[in-house]
Amino acid sequence: MMEEKKAAIQDIYPDDYAWCYGCGRLNEEGLHFKTKWEGDKTVTAYTPRPEHTAIPGFVYGGLIASLVDCHGTGSASMSLHRKNGHAIGDGELPPRFVTASLNVDYLKPTPHGVPLKAVGTPEEIHSKKWKIHTEVYAEGTLCAKGEVVAAVMPDTFK
Repeated sequence: MMEEKKAAIQDIYPDDYAWCYGCGRLNEEGLHFKTKWEGDKTVTAYTPRPEHTAIPGFVYGGLIASLVDCHGTGSASMSLHRKNGHAIGDGELPPRFVTASLNVDYLKPTPHGVPLKAVGTPEEIHSKKWKIHTEVYAEGTLCAKGEVVAAVMPDTFK
């Protein structure tokens, strides 16, 4: 397996599946979340825009849920791609995942105006399902924890 590049998994999704509001590179109005490897952890960094305000000074919880969601499906895709002996950018298309379940626990109010960092720990639970445990940090403070169960996209979606 070639060394992982610092490319994001979302950068190599096929065009037909690159429209997600959260992570789709082809969605001009979207958030453009990018998920990468940092050792055996997955990372997505994002700075909320002004419209992602809940109350002045704090991030809307729905944005945090979207971050956990897209980070989870991207992490699952990267994990299965790596398990199959591939690296981002090696020319092989990664498997595409959808959310089977999403859970978010908000631990502290998340300050607005600072970058957020989602850090994921992938766990394979089935040959076609992965659980991603995610922690969301703002300036080093843990603000939310989430869990996504992601399933390989069914053929009916294609």
